[in-house]
Order: sequence, then C-alpha cells, then structure tokens
Amino acid sequence: MILRALAVGFLLWASAVFAQQSALTLEQALASANTSHPDLALAESDRAAAAADLASASARRDWSVVFDAGARHVKPMQGDNTDDSFARINARKNLYDFNRTRYAEDAARSEIAARDAALITTQDRRRLDIMARFFDVLVADQQFTADNEFMAVAYVNFDNGRERHALGQISSVELAEMENRYQDWRVRRDLSERRLRATRAQLANAINRPGELPGDLVDPPLAGNQRPIPEFDALLPLLEVNNPRLRAQRAALEASRQRVASLRAERSPSIDAEIEGAEYGRTIGTRDRVRAGVLLNWPLYQGERVDARVAREQATLARLAAEYDKVKMDLGQTLLETWQEAQHLQSVARAAARQNVATRDLQLERSRAYYEVELRANLGDAMANTVEAKLRERRTEYQLALALARLEALTGTPLPAAPAQTK
Repeated sequence: MILRALAVGFLLWASAVFAQQSALTLEQALASANTSHPDLALAESDRAAAAADLASASARRDWSVVFDAGARHVKPMQGDNTDDSFARINARKNLYDFNRTRYAEDAARSEIAARDAALITTQDRRRLDIMARFFDVLVADQQFTADNEFMAVAYVNFDNGRERHALGQISSVELAEMENRYQDWRVRRDLSERRLRATRAQLANAINRPGELPGDLVDPPLAGNQRPIPEFDALLPLLEVNNPRLRAQRAALEASRQRVASLRAERSPSIDAEIEGAEYGRTIGTRDRVRAGVLLNWPLYQGERVDARVAREQATLARLAAEYDKVKMDLGQTLLETWQEAQHLQSVARAAARQNVATRDLQLERSRAYYEVELRANLGDAMANTVEAKLRERRTEYQLALALARLEALTGTPLPAAPAQTK
C-alpha cells in the first residue's frame, strides 16, 4: 500500500535525522548513569561541601602562626625620641579541648556518609529515569507502527467505500463513517509520529547528550524479568537497613546529634601550647625575646549564646527525626505498591498479554486463509491487531523491568537471579 511505503520511508528518514550510526543498547544508555550530569553534579557538590566541613573541623587543632610588626617612635617622659619598632612571631596549637573537636569531626563524617548515600540515591534515580526514557522510545516506535497500520487499513476501507458509494452499494452516511474512522486514525498516527522525536529528546537529556537524538534502539531481551519476586515481608527489612535515602537520613540524624554535643562542649575549657619570638627596638623589663608556655582558656560565662545555638540544633535534630519517620513510612508504602505492581505484571498481566498475542496470531492466520480463498478481506485489520497485541506484550515487559529495578533501588539489594533455563 502507498501509505505503508510512505511510513517505511519516514522511518528511514527519521533514522538519518536522529544522528546515530549504530543502534543504542540499554546497557550503553545505563552506562551514562554515573557520568557527568547536572543531578550528579549537585549531589557531588554537596558531598564536597561535607568533606570541606570535616577538614575545617580537623583544622581546629592545627598550628596557628601569626606574624606582626610595627615601625614607630615614642617620646618618653625623659630623654630623646626612642625607636619602639618591633617584629614578633607567635605560634599556637590546641592540645586538648575536651572533645569539642572530636564531636565536630564526627558530625562532619556523618554528614559525608549522608551525602554518599544521597549520591547513591541520585545514581539509582538516574538509572531508573534512563530505563524509563529508553522504554518510552521503544513504545513510541511500536505505537507508531501500530497506528500507521490501523490508519492504512482505515484508508483502504474508505477508498473502497468511495468506489462502492459510486456504484450505489452503500449510503453517504456509511461512507462518512468510514472517512471519520480514517481521519481519527490519521490524527492518532500524527500524534505517534510527533512522539518519536519527543521521546528521543527525553532520552538524550537523560543520558546527558541534549540535542544528540538517538536513532534505532535495540529492544533488550530483559531476561531479568524471569527472576522470582521475594515476599513483601522479606523485602521490608532490607528496605529499612539498605535503602540509601533512609541511610542518608540516619547519617544526617547522627551528624545533628554530634553537632549538639560539639556545641555543648563550647562551655568546656581548652588547653593550648604557645611559642613566641620577638625583636624590639627598645628594651623594657617586661619584654621577652622568646617565650613558651601552656595556656588554659576556660569560658566562665557566655550569656545565652551557647544555649541558643544548642536549642537551634536540637530543633534541627527533632525535624530530622520527624523527616526520617516520614521517609520510612513513605518508602514502605512505595515498596508495597511497587511489589504489588511487579507481582501483577509477572503473574497476571504478562499471561494476559501473551494470550492476546496468541489469539491475534490465530486470527491473522484465519484471515490469511480467508483472504487466499477470497471469502473475506479483513487481512489488514488482523495484521494491525497483531501489531497492537505485540506492543501490549512488550509494554508489559518494560513495565515489569522497571518495577523490578525500583524494587532493587528501594531495598538496596539485587533480587535473586533468574532460574536457569532447562533444555
């Protein structure tokens, strides 16, 4: 048919426009999940900030060296103007601050752990997004093929109807209904055609190649869809222990607790070592050229400054605890819904889709037999229905693969391997 030939020509043109010399595989697309991307850059910048906080906390006990100098003359009560210039270097190091630094370091390390877990969450989210966008392209391609097939059938029926109408075999109303069906399918095909490019643009953005629209995609075998799905009661403990978001929340909670302890330690004394060397333009009895000693600094009263900062951090701690409980509750519900979806797709929807394909194949064979003996001419409808049934089957497999991948991301653990195929 002319329209079918045009459709083939369009797909060939689209492959050239979409600027990929070889078909893109799912593995190649997923390989970009851990490469440069704005989402990853944001997570990595947060992790770098936490690492800087750790370095800052550890530096509290580093040597502090200060040099100062002054050129001046003074006029004493007796005598001439006297040179009172000086040059002085002072080195000071904290020896012990009663765990103030240790608490600050522990808080920073917990914050780094939280950012590391958040980075894993970002990587998992990217992998799921890439998978979803990859499958969207495959569905768009198959949907366009199906809609184009239905439109071609509707056009042939309409074209035959015009001949029958000219012969007076059908009424104008019947012909108008045929044209309406053709126009409806033409609209659907046009929308499917537009989605070919839109889904590829989304995939290009997901793999951080904006503007580089992929052409052909390799439909993955999705052998992992055969994996057994553990019971929900077995998955829930894995969620609570391994889920990256929960791990990030727990680490953030611990960081806040350590910051509270560090702030409270601000009331504690600190012991410093100090060494100083100096040269003076004039000699006074109270001036020393070299001095060394140990200093005790004990803040006896600081007003409400420490209490206010502790209260602020305790409020943050309470907020983080509430957020942890909320995240745990939400993730438990998400796990349940995802588990139910995977169970339904694997045990019910897949069987229904496969049965639908088998039925359409039988109908196609019957239509071919009728077509060959010129008893019926509905071969086009049967072919289109077969394409639609296969699209439903593949869409079910894509949804199942995504559901299983979400289960793994939620539990932070791979699902059991698929059973070996017996020959």
